[in-house]
Amino acid sequence: GLLDEVRPDYVQYDCKGHPGYAGYPTEVGTPSPGIVNDSLAVWRKATRKRGVALYVHYSGVWDSLAIEQNPEWARIDEEGKADPNATSTFGPYCDELLIPQLREAIDFYDLDGVWIDGDCWATKPDYCNAARRAFEQRTGSKELPRKFGEPGWNEFLDLCRSQFRKQVRKYVDALHEYKPDFQIASNWMYSTLAPEPVTIKLDYISGDFSPVDSVNNSRMEARYMSSNELPWDLMAWGHNRGRECKSSIKSAVQLKQEASVVISQGGGFQVYYNPTRGGWIDDWMIRIMADVSRFCRVRREFSHMTETVPQVAMLLSMNDLYRQGQRLFGPWGDVMAPAHGMLHALLELHLSVDVLAEHQLGGRANDYPMVVLPEWRHLPGDLADALVDYAKGGGLLVLVGSATAGIFKDHLGVNFDGDPQDLDVFLEGGPALAWVGGSWQMVEANSAEVVGCGYLTTDTREKRLATATVNKVGNGKIAAIFGPYGSVYHRSHNSVMRRFLMDMLKITRPDLMALFAGRSSFDVAMRRKGPDLLAHISNTNGMQLSPDHTILDTIPSTGPIFSEIRSPREPEDVFLEPWHRPVEWLWVDGELTVSIDEVPIHSVLVARGFFED
Repeated sequence: GLLDEVRPDYVQYDCKGHPGYAGYPTEVGTPSPGIVNDSLAVWRKATRKRGVALYVHYSGVWDSLAIEQNPEWARIDEEGKADPNATSTFGPYCDELLIPQLREAIDFYDLDGVWIDGDCWATKPDYCNAARRAFEQRTGSKELPRKFGEPGWNEFLDLCRSQFRKQVRKYVDALHEYKPDFQIASNWMYSTLAPEPVTIKLDYISGDFSPVDSVNNSRMEARYMSSNELPWDLMAWGHNRGRECKSSIKSAVQLKQEASVVISQGGGFQVYYNPTRGGWIDDWMIRIMADVSRFCRVRREFSHMTETVPQVAMLLSMNDLYRQGQRLFGPWGDVMAPAHGMLHALLELHLSVDVLAEHQLGGRANDYPMVVLPEWRHLPGDLADALVDYAKGGGLLVLVGSATAGIFKDHLGVNFDGDPQDLDVFLEGGPALAWVGGSWQMVEANSAEVVGCGYLTTDTREKRLATATVNKVGNGKIAAIFGPYGSVYHRSHNSVMRRFLMDMLKITRPDLMALFAGRSSFDVAMRRKGPDLLAHISNTNGMQLSPDHTILDTIPSTGPIFSEIRSPREPEDVFLEPWHRPVEWLWVDGELTVSIDEVPIHSVLVARGFFED
């Protein structure tokens, strides 16, 4: 059966979905019509016999049936209408249904944990009377803003976010009091959708990334989640669907590629499947699950409980997302595009990147040789000052975008030529040009060195523009790309743009410990466990991108791969895991060079005894 073949650490089974019906014979809420056998009881018996934990999926803020039965529980929209799906965090839903029903489920099945879905991402601005009173008490205004840009909009969204946190804290504390070892996650809380300081006693962070373009989604999410202090995992969808198609099951090789990105950052990996109404999962699906499980387990020793080796930090700005976005929490849509694009460009140059929010970066920037700010418009003054001090202390600060450069204008060693303009600029990358259109700040270098150029047309006989510069500050440097590099890279992934960035970094020379060379189709994550260096290499060849190509059956290998790693001491041994495969390596005068023929999907380059324990 499934449990014996797959050997999961835990099973998550549905308890109550977004429609609001319970999947078990509840006495607190409303059971789904037509229940014949108690599926949760079956799963509890089977998991207990095998020592497997049992978690449940439970829809939080989103409960359509609860609103149908209790209209006064609904969130009120800006038109004064009741939301048919989202409950109000100012109302009694949490006290009268969510907490009592989960207590009941704990009693019925001795559950080990819960994954609260439809929570932060389903929460919306609430115009109920309680919210109006709270807003007046907070701001003195009796009028609630109705849309982005109106006076008080940001304050109103902050109020609604605060109320959501109160609700999560309430149910977390209540359930922990009821069962202290009960494990609780609120789906996407403390992820890129809500990149806040951890202030609620959740037990782990989790989220289900997009079934389409999954590798790119998990590249960002895994790197941010791993920067938090809580345990975390990411959920892949085990199925995908094209346009006007119903779902089909993903292949094992496709899920392994998705898993590789997650486990490279030290996270757990779970996969979501839909059984039939009768609870049946066919044998061929179980074989896929078991194959993916074996792939993860054989790598567990080299991923679980590892920590980052700081190389490049990229800022994910909570402040900017909460000010630019028109939601309480993500997903943020196009507002995140510059960060995604910049991350992809850095990863495709094989740089090991950690993604950190303001509250993390301020105290940890000095751990990183290089810090990147990708087109953020709003930055707290104290963080901007701290990053200038970071550069003066010896770091390389890389700014991307006209607005971001403007924040640090006095430290760039350039003269700004007017305000930013919407321009077609063609960046120079090697022997070719790439269009990068959008908001550009024209500059003339003063004390700065020009490290990137471009033109206003594809005629290179015209004036050559300074599109990127680097300026010495103290013992370090501040570099800037004065246009929408990340935004356009996200939409194009133009190799000429990547060459532009590579040439720029060759001149700025960040003090990185490791450099990898090869095709653009692999990501590197530098980790450590005790005295061992663990360089995770994830093959991104052939990753699923288009909704017209949903299921993959082949991932071409990537390679050869060459690396140079600064190593003050000679490692005891260097090899590839899993299966302890030998590699060509040489250590001379503090530098370790390694040659790897190929990586099929994921390998870990292990340098035994690299660090002093």
